[in-house]
Amino acid sequence: MTASILTVDDSPSLRMAIKIALTGAGYTVTEAGDGVEGLAKAKGAKFDLIITDLNMPNMDGLTMIRELR
Repeated sequence: MTASILTVDDSPSLRMAIKIALTGAGYTVTEAGDGVEGLAKAKGAKFDLIITDLNMPNMDGLTMIRELR
């Protein structure tokens, strides 16, 4: 079973770098561009790990994690 990871960051280049590294290691990676999108994706699927930036537009990473809890 492959672990599923959600990466949430407003920087497309950073999301791409994380996705390349993690998919190369055999993980399934889903991306989101801000906390609002990340929250919607996290509520719609089961992830083993969420990697998030703290400072993002619309909703920061800390608020997103608090909403998920």
